Amino acid sequence: QVQLVESGGGLVQAGGSLRLSCAASGRIFSSLTMGWFRQAPGKDRKFVATISRRGDRTYYTGSVKGQFTISRDNAKNTLYLQMNSLKPEDTAVYYCAASSALGYVNREDEFDYWGQGTQVTVSS
Repeated sequence: QVQLVESGGGLVQAGGSLRLSCAASGRIFSSLTMGWFRQAPGKDRKFVATISRRGDRTYYTGSVKGQFTISRDNAKNTLYLQMNSLKPEDTAVYYCAASSALGYVNREDEFDYWGQGTQVTVSS
């Protein structure tokens, strides 16, 4: 089993920044592809970003390219999402997820483990 715990969410004004963290335990962190998803009120959960096991490959959904940065610190078993230039439409519950699959993954059913989520609210 893998346990994932997100933190770092909160209320921020438009144009501000937040850094989300996801602490992993229960498995060798470096063996997992990691990703971030988000779910806005009344909407489906959507893919945000993914990062390879070694951190050398990243992929973002088009709406956050140049705005968000996914990273990982395998020595700390921690995944990060740096969010800059936040907009009200970024308001959502953000979830980290882990996958044992190789290569690029972005579908929910490709991720085996999920955190509880952390709320991000961006005010105008």
